[in-house]
Amino acid sequence: MKKFLAATSLFVVALGAQAVDFNLANPNPKHITPVSADEVLSFHEGIKDVVKSVVNISTTKNIQNMGGGYAPYYPLPMPDRAKPHALGSGVILTKDGYIVTNNHVVENADDITVTLPDSQDEYKAKLIGTDKETDLAVIKIEPKKELKAIKLANASSLQVGDVVFAVGNPFGVGESVTQGIISALNKNRVGINQYENFIQTDASINPGNSGGALVDSRGALIGINSVIISRSGGNNGIGFAIPVDMVKNITTHLIDNGKVTRGYIGVSISDVTKEYKSVYNHKKGAVVLSVESSSPAEKAGLKRGDLIFDVNGKKVRNATELKQKIASYKPHQKVALGIERDKKDMNISAVLASRDALELDKDTEEIFKGMRIVPLSGQIRYQYRIPPYIEGVLIEDIKPMSKAEKVGFQAGDVIIQIEDDTVNSIQDLQKALQKYKRQPKRIYVNRYGTILMLVIK
Repeated sequence: MKKFLAATSLFVVALGAQAVDFNLANPNPKHITPVSADEVLSFHEGIKDVVKSVVNISTTKNIQNMGGGYAPYYPLPMPDRAKPHALGSGVILTKDGYIVTNNHVVENADDITVTLPDSQDEYKAKLIGTDKETDLAVIKIEPKKELKAIKLANASSLQVGDVVFAVGNPFGVGESVTQGIISALNKNRVGINQYENFIQTDASINPGNSGGALVDSRGALIGINSVIISRSGGNNGIGFAIPVDMVKNITTHLIDNGKVTRGYIGVSISDVTKEYKSVYNHKKGAVVLSVESSSPAEKAGLKRGDLIFDVNGKKVRNATELKQKIASYKPHQKVALGIERDKKDMNISAVLASRDALELDKDTEEIFKGMRIVPLSGQIRYQYRIPPYIEGVLIEDIKPMSKAEKVGFQAGDVIIQIEDDTVNSIQDLQKALQKYKRQPKRIYVNRYGTILMLVIK
């Protein structure tokens, strides 16, 4: 199976340095059913303005021809720099040009071009910030006139069975609208993003729709179309959108700071399954399956088998909820955890670390600034199929044409050792880099079961 990444009020979110003016729809819309046999049901009035708020996005990536010769299936000598194109969609958030789209639409792009609806004018867009964990990104254009910002709904008002419309640029054919219903809410085990709370819909979503709008029958944004599940690459009626409340939260952080900073505790967790319930008093929460070395969890005294049922006085119903609650706090904040250990309740405190991949300081080798490095959490192991016996830190992404790529590092490599120092955590990596800084060093990686040595000079 393949997964394809495909009454108005004014609301001001304070950002410290600036404010984002979101155009909010009525948070409590009335749900109705047609009752007259003479009525023709049309949603034209509700969605006619939506297409004015959805843009086409095209990107190019400069790829260096490292071989300098021929490539398989390429009939002519490759140019020194090839420029693959990609297409997607975006949604206008503010009248002055902030646009939300998917991270995978603009990831590693060298040039981002936005075309407004009903216009041939193209605008070069600036990348404001990305959040790979939720697959969201914000770009900015400088429009010649005020744009039509989309209305934002409230996710709490959504119901399974609500009529919805997907608006975007499928296959690059231009703006189009497809209809469906909300098939499910709060889908969180799709295995696409680190933080998932998807709206599932059967509205037709195809490649090119990624980053486009999922709206209700009023034309208010309820989600950003992100991914479909399909055997063929076409739409099979299983599409997922990132809910509007998450979109508001993430885009606010991106516009303000250029990134999203999350708290991190360092545990692998599971729901309280049917089998687990017999050994715990609490029937809801998150069971700790492992504790990462040198993590906030280890320092706080968490142990394998603990059941976390409370964070700062707020109940935790499952593993996904615990992950989201911890991520909602900032690094270095102290949180109080209610846990059950050996059928006894107890309270412990933990000081969170940063959920950012790797915080680099000015003394860290430039080469590591071309990598995105993450700890081997339970979710990461599941997502990348990394066996439990492999320890280290994962290179999740490599910036094209970076020094890291030229040395030979690849996305998917697990760094396991630097010189004589074993690497089991981000902290171990940082210590080893500090220990051997400004000198040639051997770095050992596990690449799909094969151990390789790379040398940084």
